[in-house]
Amino acid sequence: MNIIAQLEAEQCAKIEAKRQLPLFQVGDTVRVMVRVTEGTRTRIQAYEGICIARSGGGLNETFTVRKISYGEGVERVFPVYSPLIEGVELVRRGKVRRAKLYYLRGLRGKAARIAEKREHRRKDENSSKEIGEIAVADSAATNLSE
Repeated sequence: MNIIAQLEAEQCAKIEAKRQLPLFQVGDTVRVMVRVTEGTRTRIQAYEGICIARSGGGLNETFTVRKISYGEGVERVFPVYSPLIEGVELVRRGKVRRAKLYYLRGLRGKAARIAEKREHRRKDENSSKEIGEIAVADSAATNLSE
């Protein structure tokens, strides 16, 4: 690992120690808490929309959030490790098959909706409580072993 990559990794770890972002992907609806300074006052502003892109890596990683405000599409690019981001809440997971959802720019109304991803829960054979993991590959493996 070269020196620059090592320094970036240290800075990322330092920022992640202060605040932890949830694991979200493209297609998820997120609420980003942004610190906004107006004159002498500082407040937290919530920006909720669909994450349409993630790009970059390390300290330069960014994500783009798109929302419709008063009938107009608004996109905003947030650096993941920006000190102005107080936090990110995951509102709902989206089911998409693309890494970039730029095609949503041309869609309006119901056509611009994204289906919600369902999490399949399976029951443990020994107890009646549910296990919170997604059991797609696990269930196929158990069917083959029986």
